[in-house]
Amino acid sequence: MKIAIATKNDWSQVSGHAGKACDWLVFDCQPGSPLPAPQRVVLSHAQLPHYFHDDGAHPLRGVEIVVAASAGDGYIRHMQSWGAQVLLTGETEPLTALQKILAGEALPDTRFDITTVLCKVRDLFSKH
Repeated sequence: MKIAIATKNDWSQVSGHAGKACDWLVFDCQPGSPLPAPQRVVLSHAQLPHYFHDDGAHPLRGVEIVVAASAGDGYIRHMQSWGAQVLLTGETEPLTALQKILAGEALPDTRFDITTVLCKVRDLFSKH
């Protein structure tokens, strides 16, 4: 199962605003195996979901779970159309979030993020 976590601050914190997150840790987890080393994925401006038009290959295609601190409804629908479930969390440490997901534990609730409100307004006019 591939799990992508939006990050910031040198890959050390879970990032909010998934639609504009450039830095991602992608884990290809296999049942019964130790945690794999993450693949670091840096999205170009054109690959950010806010700007990507689904007109070609994308480094996050094939991911089954996307983790971020915040995301708008349009982003969530967009990722669902790719077959990915979006999990939002208040957890700030990427590896802790990953371990909780793999253990079937609940992630901490998200914190208030003004960008989510702005995304909801933008999503009213989104193509996704």
